Amino acid sequence: MSNRSGLATAGLAAMLFCMASAQEGYSQMKMIRNPTPPDQTHPYVGMWITADGRIRHNLMPSGRYDEARGRRESAYLGRYEVRGNHIDYWDDTGFTADGDFIDGMLHHAGMILYRDGKKPD
Repeated sequence: MSNRSGLATAGLAAMLFCMASAQEGYSQMKMIRNPTPPDQTHPYVGMWITADGRIRHNLMPSGRYDEARGRRESAYLGRYEVRGNHIDYWDDTGFTADGDFIDGMLHHAGMILYRDGKKPD
């Protein structure tokens, strides 16, 4: 094999390696940015509010959430995913949190949120 042929083969191998690495990176990025499509019909879509009305989580059918705190609307924005009765949040800034739906209430970060702010009877 000539030196020129060897360089071409090495160049092709390097190009294929870079393409595979780029594809793998893209797949990982895609997986992080677009997890399982949201279930737009799950029973937890809607507004969840603490008893004092200070914290409000709007769980949108798109798999996005908008959290208001006091007078600060859209204090936190991001995506969420519900698995069974568990919810995971990924804030757009990289912050993560989770919670659990128990007996019609959302238990999240030491708080209890109620559907539309209404405590169950």
